[in-house]
Amino acid sequence: MNGVAMYAAVQANTTDVLVNQHLPLVKRIAYHLMGRLPDTVQLDDLVQSGMLGLLEAIKHYDASQGASFETYAGIRIRGAMLDELRRSDWTPRSVHKKGRMVAEAIREIENTFGRDAKDSEVATHMGISMDEYNAILQDSLACKTFSVEELVQGEAGVIEAIHANTQQPEDILVRQSFQKALTVAINDLPERERLVISLYYDEELNLREIGKVLDVSESRVSQICSQALLRLRAKLADWLEGKDNGAMN
Repeated sequence: MNGVAMYAAVQANTTDVLVNQHLPLVKRIAYHLMGRLPDTVQLDDLVQSGMLGLLEAIKHYDASQGASFETYAGIRIRGAMLDELRRSDWTPRSVHKKGRMVAEAIREIENTFGRDAKDSEVATHMGISMDEYNAILQDSLACKTFSVEELVQGEAGVIEAIHANTQQPEDILVRQSFQKALTVAINDLPERERLVISLYYDEELNLREIGKVLDVSESRVSQICSQALLRLRAKLADWLEGKDNGAMN
């Protein structure tokens, strides 16, 4: 066997080992995402896209950049799953539109009064009942075009950019500034919403488990989580709309 063939064999063996070692990570991330997606989304589809993300991570990982392989792989796996969900977006446009309307109402109320907007105030501002408002929150939770996972890809983009060396320093600084803005926005959430976000995204509890912690129903946790995501959209509206130039100056 010549040198090229030996190198290829070693690389293939290394890839197989890493794939087998990190298959549980792929499944764990897939199960976590499934916790707030409808039954039409298949676990196998998420796992398949996550495996592609894992293979990309194996291909591009550079240990000299400091991040552990598991951290880097988790980012690529989650990103691959989100990309697949975006490509097959099942969410009706009306859900996106209503979600944006809620976020805008929250933003207007909080800018006017300088405090967190209450559910009842948002519903009144929109001219809808609390039942209608809660229905929007329920639908919006499963909306894949906006989530903390996608927001945190600002951080993922920084790590990937460092590995790929394709971004200019100013691009990385903008992404880092956005990550700081996201952190501030999360810290500014009402206590219960901040706790739900922390339990869901940091502790990786599902909605039922969070409900047990808070002693509320799974449906109520779903509403709180959705409210938190829409409030974050309102707080980060300038970033999301591309209007914030402060980080670029």
